[in-house]
Amino acid sequence: MLNKWTGKTWGTLGDSITEAGGYQSFVQEALGFASVINYGKSGCPMTAGGDRDYGATTHVGRTIDSSLDCVTIFAGVNDYRLDKPIGELGSKDVFTFHGAYAALIEDILTKNPRCRLSLWTPLQRDKDQYDIFYVNAAGHRLVDYVEAIRQIGLLYGLPVLNLYAESGLNKLTLPHFTSDGLHPNEAGHRRIADMVVPFLLGL
Repeated sequence: MLNKWTGKTWGTLGDSITEAGGYQSFVQEALGFASVINYGKSGCPMTAGGDRDYGATTHVGRTIDSSLDCVTIFAGVNDYRLDKPIGELGSKDVFTFHGAYAALIEDILTKNPRCRLSLWTPLQRDKDQYDIFYVNAAGHRLVDYVEAIRQIGLLYGLPVLNLYAESGLNKLTLPHFTSDGLHPNEAGHRRIADMVVPFLLGL
């Protein structure tokens, strides 16, 4: 089991935290992935629509290599920041968070049913007044997007890494683990990797 990812390929979908390429190098070193393809798009949400539609994870995810062994989706914090509506579980409306996420999952698994796909929740944040208590213009707190991801995981039988609840990043520790209350520094990326390694080994 300790060698299950040795020589395998991993694709990482997400936003600026993924695009930075921080946690991936630590995980690759620990688990022996032969290659890691970084599909992160800074500043972009999961949900389609708006001026950042070019990098919406639901779109980018449709272009990934269909032979990947492992695919991880680490999105949601920009949906909260950009006031994206959550919508309803089971929806395929890509202009809602639920629909965009479901459409992406179905596209990935239809093209590559053998890949091990997992969903990661956003980390807690405290930047530009958008903290865990702030209600955005769509009427949601950050935890509402976290809960949506948990529900989607249950619907599709996919594992969820709950970084929001279990990473230890909160208003007291964010100054140590991030550069600005949102983006992880090296210590933050190491903390993410510390959770990812046993999580991926358990799949």
